Amino acid sequence: MWHMPMLFIISGAATYFALGYRSVGQYIRERFLRLFIPLAFGILTFVPFTIYIQHSDVLSLQEGYIGFFHIDLNQLDGMNGAFTPAHLWFILFLFVFSLAGLPIFQWLRSEKGRRVIESLATAMQAPLSLTVLGIPLTFAAATGILGAMNPLYYFLVFFYGFVLASDSRFQQSIDRLTWVVLVYGIFAATLNAIVPTESYTAWTPQWMASGLIYQMGRWALTLATLGLGHRFLNFTNHVLQYASEAAMPLYLLHMTFSVVTGDFVIQLDAPVAVKYPLIVLVATGLTLLAYELIRRWNVARLLFGMKPFKKDVSVSSTMTTVQPKI
Repeated sequence: MWHMPMLFIISGAATYFALGYRSVGQYIRERFLRLFIPLAFGILTFVPFTIYIQHSDVLSLQEGYIGFFHIDLNQLDGMNGAFTPAHLWFILFLFVFSLAGLPIFQWLRSEKGRRVIESLATAMQAPLSLTVLGIPLTFAAATGILGAMNPLYYFLVFFYGFVLASDSRFQQSIDRLTWVVLVYGIFAATLNAIVPTESYTAWTPQWMASGLIYQMGRWALTLATLGLGHRFLNFTNHVLQYASEAAMPLYLLHMTFSVVTGDFVIQLDAPVAVKYPLIVLVATGLTLLAYELIRRWNVARLLFGMKPFKKDVSVSSTMTTVQPKI
Protein backbone atom coordinates (compact mmCIF):
# COMPACT_ATOMS: atom_id res chain seq x y z
CA MET A 1 0.00 0.00 0.00
CA TRP A 2 2.82 2.41 0.83
CA HIS A 3 6.13 0.70 0.06
CA MET A 4 6.25 1.58 -3.65
CA PRO A 5 5.23 5.22 -3.06
CA MET A 6 8.01 5.37 -0.46
CA LEU A 7 10.60 4.12 -2.97
CA PHE A 8 9.52 6.71 -5.51
CA ILE A 9 9.32 9.61 -3.05
CA ILE A 10 12.81 8.82 -1.74
CA SER A 11 14.10 8.63 -5.31
CA GLY A 12 12.54 12.00 -6.11
CA ALA A 13 14.23 13.52 -3.05
CA ALA A 14 17.55 11.96 -4.11
CA THR A 15 17.12 13.64 -7.51
CA TYR A 16 16.86 17.03 -5.82
CA PHE A 17 20.13 16.50 -3.96
CA ALA A 18 21.87 14.97 -6.98
CA LEU A 19 21.15 18.04 -9.12
CA GLY A 20 22.56 20.21 -6.36
CA TYR A 21 26.14 19.08 -6.99
CA ARG A 22 26.04 17.68 -10.52
CA SER A 23 25.75 19.36 -13.89
CA VAL A 24 22.97 18.22 -16.21
CA GLY A 25 25.47 16.17 -18.21
CA GLN A 26 26.90 14.53 -15.10
CA TYR A 27 23.40 13.78 -13.84
CA ILE A 28 22.34 12.11 -17.11
CA ARG A 29 25.53 10.05 -17.17
CA GLU A 30 24.98 8.97 -13.57
CA ARG A 31 21.38 7.95 -14.29
CA PHE A 32 22.57 5.93 -17.29
CA LEU A 33 25.20 4.11 -15.24
CA ARG A 34 23.10 3.49 -12.14
CA LEU A 35 19.72 2.79 -13.73
CA PHE A 36 19.86 1.97 -17.44
CA ILE A 37 22.83 -0.44 -17.35
CA PRO A 38 21.41 -2.62 -14.51
CA LEU A 39 17.98 -2.46 -16.17
CA ALA A 40 19.34 -3.68 -19.50
CA PHE A 41 21.54 -6.30 -17.83
CA GLY A 42 18.63 -7.64 -15.81
CA ILE A 43 16.28 -7.88 -18.78
CA LEU A 44 18.93 -9.78 -20.74
CA THR A 45 19.89 -12.20 -17.95
CA PHE A 46 18.11 -12.93 -14.68
CA VAL A 47 14.62 -11.67 -15.58
CA PRO A 48 14.20 -14.18 -18.48
CA PHE A 49 15.49 -16.92 -16.16
CA THR A 50 12.99 -15.91 -13.47
CA ILE A 51 10.11 -16.10 -15.95
CA TYR A 52 11.42 -19.41 -17.31
CA ILE A 53 11.34 -20.98 -13.82
CA GLN A 54 7.60 -20.34 -13.69
CA HIS A 55 7.15 -22.27 -16.97
CA SER A 56 9.96 -24.81 -16.66
CA ASP A 57 7.49 -27.69 -16.56
CA VAL A 58 6.51 -27.07 -20.21
CA LEU A 59 9.50 -25.21 -21.70
CA SER A 60 13.21 -25.86 -22.09
CA LEU A 61 15.61 -23.14 -20.96
CA GLN A 62 16.34 -22.21 -24.59
CA GLU A 63 12.62 -22.04 -25.45
CA GLY A 64 11.94 -19.98 -22.36
CA TYR A 65 14.72 -17.50 -23.14
CA ILE A 66 13.74 -17.06 -26.78
CA GLY A 67 10.03 -16.82 -25.93
CA PHE A 68 10.72 -14.14 -23.33
CA PHE A 69 11.60 -11.64 -26.04
CA HIS A 70 8.23 -12.01 -27.72
CA ILE A 71 6.35 -8.85 -26.75
CA ASP A 72 2.63 -9.18 -26.05
CA LEU A 73 1.32 -5.68 -25.33
CA ASN A 74 -1.91 -7.15 -23.98
CA GLN A 75 -0.08 -9.02 -21.25
CA LEU A 76 3.12 -7.57 -19.84
CA ASP A 77 3.10 -9.47 -16.55
CA GLY A 78 5.11 -12.43 -17.90
CA MET A 79 2.46 -14.96 -16.89
CA ASN A 80 2.37 -16.28 -20.47
CA GLY A 81 6.16 -16.53 -20.66
CA ALA A 82 6.47 -13.47 -22.92
CA PHE A 83 8.35 -10.25 -22.26
CA THR A 84 7.96 -8.41 -19.00
CA PRO A 85 10.20 -5.99 -17.11
CA ALA A 86 9.00 -7.90 -14.00
CA HIS A 87 10.02 -6.09 -10.82
CA LEU A 88 12.45 -3.96 -12.85
CA TRP A 89 9.51 -1.78 -13.91
CA PHE A 90 10.53 0.34 -10.92
CA ILE A 91 14.02 0.89 -12.35
CA LEU A 92 12.55 1.58 -15.80
CA PHE A 93 10.17 4.18 -14.38
CA LEU A 94 12.95 5.84 -12.40
CA PHE A 95 15.12 6.15 -15.49
CA VAL A 96 12.29 7.64 -17.57
CA PHE A 97 11.10 9.96 -14.79
CA SER A 98 14.63 11.16 -14.09
CA LEU A 99 15.11 12.26 -17.68
CA ALA A 100 11.57 13.30 -18.64
CA GLY A 101 11.22 15.44 -15.52
CA LEU A 102 14.66 17.02 -15.84
CA PRO A 103 13.46 20.32 -17.42
CA ILE A 104 10.90 20.75 -14.62
CA PHE A 105 13.43 19.91 -11.93
CA GLN A 106 15.98 22.31 -13.39
CA TRP A 107 13.41 25.10 -13.46
CA LEU A 108 12.42 24.43 -9.86
CA ARG A 109 16.05 24.93 -8.88
CA SER A 110 16.15 28.30 -10.68
CA GLU A 111 15.42 31.61 -8.96
CA LYS A 112 11.80 31.69 -10.17
CA GLY A 113 11.31 28.05 -9.25
CA ARG A 114 12.73 28.66 -5.80
CA ARG A 115 10.16 31.39 -5.22
CA VAL A 116 7.38 28.97 -6.17
CA ILE A 117 8.76 26.35 -3.78
CA GLU A 118 9.05 28.90 -0.96
CA SER A 119 5.45 30.02 -1.48
CA LEU A 120 4.25 26.42 -1.49
CA ALA A 121 6.26 25.60 1.65
CA THR A 122 4.67 28.58 3.39
CA ALA A 123 1.18 27.48 2.35
CA MET A 124 1.86 23.95 3.55
CA GLN A 125 2.40 25.14 7.12
CA ALA A 126 -1.40 25.19 7.58
CA PRO A 127 -2.78 22.16 9.50
CA LEU A 128 -3.39 19.06 7.32
CA SER A 129 -2.45 21.00 4.17
CA LEU A 130 0.01 18.35 3.00
CA THR A 131 -2.76 15.75 2.94
CA VAL A 132 -4.38 17.71 0.07
CA LEU A 133 -1.58 16.44 -2.19
CA GLY A 134 -3.30 13.06 -2.01
CA ILE A 135 -6.18 14.34 -4.16
CA PRO A 136 -4.16 14.59 -7.42
CA LEU A 137 -2.79 11.14 -6.64
CA THR A 138 -6.34 9.83 -6.33
CA PHE A 139 -7.27 11.21 -9.75
CA ALA A 140 -4.08 9.79 -11.26
CA ALA A 141 -4.80 6.36 -9.79
CA ALA A 142 -8.38 6.49 -11.11
CA THR A 143 -7.08 6.58 -14.70
CA GLY A 144 -6.11 2.93 -14.29
CA ILE A 145 -3.10 3.25 -16.63
CA LEU A 146 -1.14 -0.02 -16.39
CA GLY A 147 -3.07 -0.98 -13.25
CA ALA A 148 -0.88 -1.13 -10.15
CA MET A 149 2.09 0.21 -12.15
CA ASN A 150 0.42 3.51 -13.00
CA PRO A 151 3.15 5.79 -14.43
CA LEU A 152 1.10 8.97 -13.94
CA TYR A 153 0.57 8.16 -10.26
CA TYR A 154 4.20 7.31 -9.61
CA PHE A 155 5.56 10.29 -11.50
CA LEU A 156 3.49 12.52 -9.23
CA VAL A 157 4.92 10.75 -6.17
CA PHE A 158 8.44 11.11 -7.61
CA PHE A 159 7.76 14.81 -8.23
CA TYR A 160 6.44 15.22 -4.69
CA GLY A 161 9.66 13.72 -3.36
CA PHE A 162 11.69 16.31 -5.25
CA VAL A 163 9.54 19.16 -3.97
CA LEU A 164 9.44 17.99 -0.35
CA ALA A 165 13.24 17.75 -0.27
CA SER A 166 13.64 21.29 -1.58
CA ASP A 167 12.59 23.14 1.59
CA SER A 168 13.05 22.02 5.19
CA ARG A 169 9.66 23.47 6.15
CA PHE A 170 7.95 20.59 4.35
CA GLN A 171 9.59 18.16 6.76
CA GLN A 172 8.50 20.30 9.67
CA SER A 173 4.91 20.04 8.42
CA ILE A 174 5.28 16.26 8.06
CA ASP A 175 6.64 15.98 11.60
CA ARG A 176 3.56 17.75 12.98
CA LEU A 177 1.24 15.50 10.96
CA THR A 178 2.92 12.16 11.63
CA TRP A 179 0.60 10.64 14.21
CA VAL A 180 -2.60 11.95 12.63
CA VAL A 181 -1.80 10.56 9.17
CA LEU A 182 -0.56 7.30 10.68
CA VAL A 183 -3.90 6.73 12.39
CA TYR A 184 -5.84 7.60 9.24
CA GLY A 185 -3.60 5.43 7.07
CA ILE A 186 -4.12 2.42 9.32
CA PHE A 187 -7.87 3.05 9.25
CA ALA A 188 -7.92 3.27 5.43
CA ALA A 189 -5.82 0.12 5.07
CA THR A 190 -8.06 -1.81 7.46
CA LEU A 191 -11.21 -0.64 5.69
CA ASN A 192 -9.83 -1.63 2.29
CA ALA A 193 -8.87 -5.06 3.62
CA ILE A 194 -12.45 -5.60 4.81
CA VAL A 195 -14.19 -4.04 1.78
CA PRO A 196 -11.73 -3.72 -1.15
CA THR A 197 -12.29 -0.96 -3.69
CA GLU A 198 -12.23 -3.64 -6.41
CA SER A 199 -15.43 -5.11 -4.99
CA TYR A 200 -17.38 -2.16 -6.41
CA THR A 201 -18.20 -1.49 -10.06
CA ALA A 202 -15.89 1.15 -11.55
CA TRP A 203 -17.09 4.75 -11.47
CA THR A 204 -20.05 4.05 -9.23
CA PRO A 205 -20.36 6.39 -6.21
CA GLN A 206 -19.27 3.58 -3.89
CA TRP A 207 -16.18 2.85 -6.02
CA MET A 208 -15.19 6.52 -6.11
CA ALA A 209 -15.69 7.00 -2.36
CA SER A 210 -13.78 3.83 -1.53
CA GLY A 211 -11.01 4.78 -3.96
CA LEU A 212 -10.67 8.23 -2.42
CA ILE A 213 -10.43 6.79 1.10
CA TYR A 214 -7.86 4.21 -0.02
CA GLN A 215 -5.66 6.56 -2.06
CA MET A 216 -5.68 9.22 0.63
CA GLY A 217 -4.71 6.43 3.02
CA ARG A 218 -1.74 5.47 0.83
CA TRP A 219 -0.55 9.07 0.84
CA ALA A 220 -1.16 9.32 4.59
CA LEU A 221 0.98 6.24 5.27
CA THR A 222 3.71 7.62 3.01
CA LEU A 223 3.77 10.87 4.99
CA ALA A 224 3.64 8.94 8.25
CA THR A 225 6.64 6.84 7.22
CA LEU A 226 8.61 9.97 6.34
CA GLY A 227 7.71 11.45 9.70
CA LEU A 228 8.55 8.33 11.69
CA GLY A 229 11.81 7.91 9.79
CA HIS A 230 12.81 11.49 10.52
CA ARG A 231 11.90 11.08 14.17
CA PHE A 232 13.42 7.66 14.92
CA LEU A 233 15.89 6.85 12.12
CA ASN A 234 17.70 10.15 11.72
CA PHE A 235 21.13 8.63 12.32
CA THR A 236 23.61 6.34 10.63
CA ASN A 237 25.71 3.33 11.57
CA HIS A 238 27.67 0.57 9.86
CA VAL A 239 24.57 -1.53 9.22
CA LEU A 240 22.69 1.32 7.54
CA GLN A 241 25.74 2.26 5.50
CA TYR A 242 26.09 -1.33 4.34
CA ALA A 243 22.37 -1.50 3.50
CA SER A 244 22.54 1.78 1.59
CA GLU A 245 25.12 0.41 -0.83
CA ALA A 246 23.39 -2.97 -1.02
CA ALA A 247 19.94 -1.54 -1.85
CA MET A 248 20.16 -1.67 -5.66
CA PRO A 249 21.72 -5.18 -6.04
CA LEU A 250 19.32 -6.62 -3.46
CA TYR A 251 16.33 -5.11 -5.25
CA LEU A 252 17.54 -6.42 -8.62
CA LEU A 253 18.11 -9.98 -7.41
CA HIS A 254 15.53 -10.60 -4.68
CA MET A 255 12.75 -11.67 -7.06
CA THR A 256 14.86 -14.24 -8.89
CA PHE A 257 16.02 -15.91 -5.68
CA SER A 258 12.48 -15.80 -4.27
CA VAL A 259 11.08 -17.57 -7.34
CA VAL A 260 13.88 -20.15 -7.49
CA THR A 261 13.59 -20.88 -3.76
CA GLY A 262 9.81 -21.02 -3.93
CA ASP A 263 9.94 -23.46 -6.85
CA PHE A 264 11.69 -25.97 -4.59
CA VAL A 265 10.02 -25.21 -1.27
CA ILE A 266 6.42 -25.46 -2.52
CA GLN A 267 7.07 -29.10 -3.36
CA LEU A 268 7.78 -29.93 0.27
CA ASP A 269 5.17 -31.76 2.29
CA ALA A 270 4.82 -29.00 4.89
CA PRO A 271 2.21 -26.41 5.92
CA VAL A 272 2.27 -22.86 4.57
CA ALA A 273 3.30 -21.67 8.04
CA VAL A 274 6.59 -23.52 7.47
CA LYS A 275 7.03 -22.92 3.74
CA TYR A 276 6.59 -19.15 3.77
CA PRO A 277 9.26 -18.29 6.37
CA LEU A 278 11.56 -20.89 4.81
CA ILE A 279 11.26 -19.15 1.41
CA VAL A 280 11.89 -15.76 3.00
CA LEU A 281 14.95 -16.93 4.95
CA VAL A 282 16.57 -18.91 2.13
CA ALA A 283 15.87 -16.29 -0.55
CA THR A 284 17.19 -13.51 1.66
CA GLY A 285 20.31 -15.49 2.47
CA LEU A 286 21.00 -16.28 -1.19
CA THR A 287 20.45 -12.65 -2.19
CA LEU A 288 22.88 -11.42 0.46
CA LEU A 289 25.41 -14.05 -0.56
CA ALA A 290 25.15 -12.95 -4.19
CA TYR A 291 25.59 -9.33 -3.15
CA GLU A 292 28.73 -10.21 -1.20
CA LEU A 293 30.18 -11.66 -4.40
CA ILE A 294 29.02 -8.77 -6.60
CA ARG A 295 30.44 -6.02 -4.42
CA ARG A 296 33.98 -7.34 -4.78
CA TRP A 297 34.42 -6.77 -8.55
CA ASN A 298 34.11 -3.50 -10.40
CA VAL A 299 32.58 -5.08 -13.52
CA ALA A 300 29.85 -6.66 -11.41
CA ARG A 301 29.37 -3.42 -9.50
CA LEU A 302 28.82 -1.59 -12.79
CA LEU A 303 26.25 -4.15 -13.98
CA PHE A 304 24.32 -3.86 -10.71
CA GLY A 305 24.27 -0.07 -10.51
CA MET A 306 26.98 0.37 -7.90
CA LYS A 307 29.82 2.86 -7.89
CA PRO A 308 33.20 1.31 -8.77
CA PHE A 309 35.96 0.94 -6.21
CA LYS A 310 38.70 3.48 -6.28
CA LYS A 311 42.09 1.87 -6.69
CA ASP A 312 43.08 2.55 -3.09
CA VAL A 313 39.79 1.43 -1.52
CA SER A 314 39.37 -2.11 -0.19
CA VAL A 315 36.12 -4.05 0.06
CA SER A 316 36.09 -3.86 3.83
CA SER A 317 36.43 -0.07 3.80
CA THR A 318 33.14 0.31 1.92
CA MET A 319 31.39 -0.69 5.12
CA THR A 320 31.89 2.90 6.25
CA THR A 321 31.12 4.62 2.97
CA VAL A 322 27.64 6.00 2.39
CA GLN A 323 26.48 5.57 -1.18
CA PRO A 324 23.81 7.87 -2.65
CA LYS A 325 20.42 6.17 -2.96
CA ILE A 326 18.66 5.64 -6.24
